[in-house]
Amino acid sequence: MPPVSNATFNGSKRDRFNQAFTIIRQELLDEFAAQNVPEDAQNWYRRNIDYNVPGGKLNRGLSVVDSVQVIKGRALSDAEYLKAAVLGWSVEFLQAFFLVLDDVMDRSLTRRGQLCYYRVPEVGTISINDAVLIESSIYFLLKKHFRGEPYYVDLLELFHETTSKTGTGQLLDLLSAPEDSVDLSKISLAKFEQIALYKTSYYSFYLPVALAMLLCEVPTTYESKSIGQQIEAYTVAQSILLPIGQYFQAQDDFLDFSGTPEQIGKVGTDIVDNKCSWCINTALAAASEEQRAILDASYGRRDPDAEARVKAVFEAVGLREKYRIYEEEVYARINTLIQAVPDDEGPYLKKKIFTDFLDKIYKRQK
Repeated sequence: MPPVSNATFNGSKRDRFNQAFTIIRQELLDEFAAQNVPEDAQNWYRRNIDYNVPGGKLNRGLSVVDSVQVIKGRALSDAEYLKAAVLGWSVEFLQAFFLVLDDVMDRSLTRRGQLCYYRVPEVGTISINDAVLIESSIYFLLKKHFRGEPYYVDLLELFHETTSKTGTGQLLDLLSAPEDSVDLSKISLAKFEQIALYKTSYYSFYLPVALAMLLCEVPTTYESKSIGQQIEAYTVAQSILLPIGQYFQAQDDFLDFSGTPEQIGKVGTDIVDNKCSWCINTALAAASEEQRAILDASYGRRDPDAEARVKAVFEAVGLREKYRIYEEEVYARINTLIQAVPDDEGPYLKKKIFTDFLDKIYKRQK
């Protein structure tokens, strides 16, 4: 492998990003080996990374690189690309950390078309410690590549704050879905939106853009020459990206119900897990007394027949059409927010940052 300073990146967007992963992965393995841990532990750490980090769609990580290019308004040099890719892969490591733990808590079966990591032979509850190692990898990478940058502490704080918010969202999710007590009167669309905000919006949507803004040294506040107003850059970014994240979670919930394992890469478990999802809350608002009784008796039961009865009610209340209407409405609302963003020259916000995010998920099927 060439020295990092001489690394070049060629090919498609995904190819270049994966080339950066090869460099990052080797840095992590070398650092782990330098701690003089036994060879079997080194091999385990390597398998942990390879199984959990690179197998997804990579949208979060690639969005960091894309956002940096949009803000700079040009193609990146190889050195600039590596820095952006390190931040992008750090988001993917954070995603892997969350997913490994989430699958244990939800007792999920498959993830990204393969067995959930905790279900792999010989792994089991070791997966919890492996998740900690995945998370710690982020802070090694940040220190190695950004220790001398003026925004290094900002990067650390952003990752810590995002992790805290996501953990809060996971707590809200778990408390709303106790395994031994199903009470649909205790859930609501407002609770769903709060869970989605904390569990999904911050790390999946705001984090990648905020990282790109920090890397490009976008100021917290700047004067927009095109509209003659002060722009609170990070506040504006949140005001658009957090609603996109809530839309994404509603979409994810709908695909959990409507998608096949081959299509979405996992077995949908929201119904049997008693999740406070967009689907159940929307169905409850439209259900007749008879349909409500079926949902009360069947939701959150680990029973295929009960799950089938819930899905039948979802179909009967027209959940597919309700989702279609919801998606069009939320897409229009977010686009209105995006159009208010001025496109000033310089290291500032641009509309394209947000339209790229929205276009990636609009009407997605997996």
